Formats: sequence, structure tokens, C-alpha cells
Amino acid sequence: MEKYIDPQFLLSWILSLWHYLLGVVTNTDTLLEVGVIIAALLLAYLIARPLKRRLQRILDAQSWRGRVPGRIFSVFLPMISVLLAIILLRVGSETLAGNKLPTALVDTVARLLTAWIIIRLSTGMLKDSNWARLLSFAAWIIAALHILNLLIPVISLLDQLAIDLGGVRVSMLLLIKGVIVFAVLLKLASSGSSLLEKRILSFEELTPSVQVLLSKALKITLLAVAVIVALSSLGINLSAFAFIGGAIGVGVGFGLQKVVSNLVSGVILLLDRSIKPGDVIEIGPTYGRIQSLGARYVSVATRDKTEYLIPNEDLITTQVVNWSFSDKLVRLKIVIGVSYDSDIHAVMRLMVESAASIPRVLANPKPVCQLKNFGDNSIDMELRIWISDPENGVSNVSSAVRVAIWDAFQEHGIEIPFPQRDVHIITQ
Repeated sequence: MEKYIDPQFLLSWILSLWHYLLGVVTNTDTLLEVGVIIAALLLAYLIARPLKRRLQRILDAQSWRGRVPGRIFSVFLPMISVLLAIILLRVGSETLAGNKLPTALVDTVARLLTAWIIIRLSTGMLKDSNWARLLSFAAWIIAALHILNLLIPVISLLDQLAIDLGGVRVSMLLLIKGVIVFAVLLKLASSGSSLLEKRILSFEELTPSVQVLLSKALKITLLAVAVIVALSSLGINLSAFAFIGGAIGVGVGFGLQKVVSNLVSGVILLLDRSIKPGDVIEIGPTYGRIQSLGARYVSVATRDKTEYLIPNEDLITTQVVNWSFSDKLVRLKIVIGVSYDSDIHAVMRLMVESAASIPRVLANPKPVCQLKNFGDNSIDMELRIWISDPENGVSNVSSAVRVAIWDAFQEHGIEIPFPQRDVHIITQ
């Protein structure tokens, strides 16, 4: 590797490249080929512009736009100018050959464009556009080097650019291979885990907690296997990374306590099934439905569309009200005071009837009204109602019942008293 950073070597290489380019520029035959290439590319661009617009209108008018033929057509459409350029370059090459002029440069450009077309058509059917562009770019670089007879020299050069790290030889070629292998294996692991997660979620026999636990465990396992396989395939001795375990242990002991605590708490929540997706919980001021269980936090969505990310540790160490832990039946208590002049039996009947008129209040168990206390200013009544859908809100159904009771009291002349105080003035 020292040779490639030696100033004398770099200077001689730059001078050699300069003389080569100078010879190419001053060569009439080469300039003629360059002119043919430029003319072919420019003419292809001018012809392709109106043709693309016309074909795009045809594509927009077809009903199979979102289907496989439409996808093939949409991939093919941006390449019309390149296809026309290849055809014009072939025509130019035949013309030059007929006049006994060299065609090597024109043929090389045509082959490069042909390789690009084939690669783009092969990768254009992938749903992930980012991966399609990445794969097409890498494949075209390899194809271009092969066409230019530079693939073997470039591989040899990358292999020679190497350094030793703790007895491990790390070259540019090894790094490039590592990036490619890691990217492919991690993509396969991610896609495989997503597919398995969908399959696990389709098993209705498994509880939501077990489904989440299995999917997370499979994802972590597949990613770990992908990393190990990638390192092994590159010929890296995994024992050389043994010291990383000690460093990770120190980091966990000092800086990652909260992270590890949340991870362990998440596993506990999944195993004891005290919290699961779909449950309606109340923790502190937060009331809402659990959207998902993550490795570090639980997502709780409230009825006002606010999503809270609550650390798993908080669900273990603090008091949590799970409105749907064993079942979704929830009893609500509504306390209302009435005047001492009221007919208590009529009050109890009206309160029960008002509650029964609300659709979300269950008929079984039926609403019950009890006299709880003789207060200073009112007779305190307590209405007990049951609902089976706490995820739709609790305060809203209580409000609806109170409004119905208010209307019934107003209709029957039942008074809801306000506090009164008697003040006695003693004069001397």
C-alpha cells in the first residue's frame, strides 16, 4: 500500500495519464468517434422528448397502470432516450466501419448503455426503489469495469490497499465486500422477520403479548445470525472481537442502565401478559389504548389523537390501571345530590331510566341507584352503570348519563340543591 501513497509513483502515474489523454485528443479518428457519440446522444434526447409525452398519455389512459404490465411500461418509459441512443450508436458504428474507420470507442459506449438498460429493467421491478437504484448502480459499475477490461486490475488494486489491525488484514476489497454482504444479509433478515411477523400475527390462538414477544425475538435472532454469517463469510475470526464483550459490559454497567432496564421490563410485560396491545390503561394523567409494545417503550394513544411513548420501566414500577385486563366490563359511579323535598323513589327510578336510555350503558348488568348518604345540604345518590367498551372513552359516557338525568329532573321538577349556610349574628 505504501507504493500508492509514494509521491514519485503518483507523479509518474499522473504524467502517464496526461500523455494518454493528450494523444487521444490529438487523434483525428478518436475525435470523429467522440463526435458520433455526442451526435447520437443529442439526437436521441431530442427524439425521446415528444415520444415520452405521447407514451405517458397512453399509460395514464390504461386501466392496467398499477398492474404488472403497467409497472413494466413505467420502468421502460424513462429509458426510451437510452434505447434510441443505442440504436443511433449502432448506426454510427456501422457507418464508421463502412468507411474503414475505428469504432472501438463508439462500440464501448453502446455496450455500456446496453448493460445499463438490462440492469435497470432487471431491478426496476423491485418494490423498494432505493434498493433498486443501489443494486442497479453497483451492477452497472461491475459491468462497466468488465466491458473496459478493468475489473481484474481494479480488484487487484483494492486488495493491495490494505492495513493490519491487530493481526487482521483489512483491505479496501474486504471492506467493499463486507458492506455488500452486510447490506444483503440485513435486508434478507429484515424482510424475513417482517414476513414471519405477519404469519405470527395471523395465528389467533396466540395472545397479543405472545405474538409480540415471538416477533421481536425472531427479529433479533435473524439480525444476529445475519451479522455472524456476514463476518464469517468474510474470513474474519470472531474471537478477535472478544474484547468488545467486555466493553459492552462496562457500557451497560454505567451508561446503559435505563436502556437495559426498559428492555428487561419489556420482556417481563410480554411474559406476564399484564399489558398487551388493545388494552385500555391509565397511568398517571395518561388514559388511552395501547397501540404497540416496543423493546423500550409502550405506545399509548389517547382519544384526542395524542400518542404517548411510556418507558417500559414505568409500567413495572408504578401503579397502572388496566381497564380491560381480565375483561372489558367496567363499572362507573355517578354521584348526584337531590333536595330533601324530593321523592327518593321517583329520583331512583328516573336515574335508572336515564342511564338505560344511553346506548353504551349495558342492560345486563343493569344500572343500579343507591342512596349513599344524608348530606348537609342534599340527599346523596349514587348511580352505578356498566360499559363494555372503555376504549371508546369513560368520561364521555358519564357525561351523557348526567345530561339525561338533568333533563329528567328538569321535566319532573326535582331540584339539585346548592350548598347553603345559615349565619347567626349575635349582638350584645
